[in-house]
Amino acid sequence: MNKVAEAASTGRSRIGAQPTIGGSTYVKPQDMDWVPTRFAGVSIKVLYEDKEKGEMTCLLKWAPGTSLPMHKHPEIEQTYVLEGSLYDHDGICRAGEYVWRRVGSFHETHSDEGAVLLAIYRKPNVFQNSTGYARPGN
Repeated sequence: MNKVAEAASTGRSRIGAQPTIGGSTYVKPQDMDWVPTRFAGVSIKVLYEDKEKGEMTCLLKWAPGTSLPMHKHPEIEQTYVLEGSLYDHDGICRAGEYVWRRVGSFHETHSDEGAVLLAIYRKPNVFQNSTGYARPGN
């Protein structure tokens, strides 16, 4: 038995600390349903969410030809493309690639072929015609 398996089976670590029972939350996305979002062609599986802080980690599934309208990133957004691709005015991100958005940045996002993404948000995006949205440069 290796040391990790031994520590897991005995509840002991090599440094004498005790693990926090219930400290890990295992999520099985394969057992979750894709849930439609308010954006046509975009479905979601929420893996983690803290609504009070605005944090979310999720899988997003974009149908071919999907576009997300102009929006602002109030905090850093991170995206890892699992399948397909997405793009904006700065470039394209394909399967196996990663892109992150700067705080306060604006863009529209598109996917001609469709995509499955792992997205990590520190705060929700702010879309045009919603509270908190100010046009780029304002």
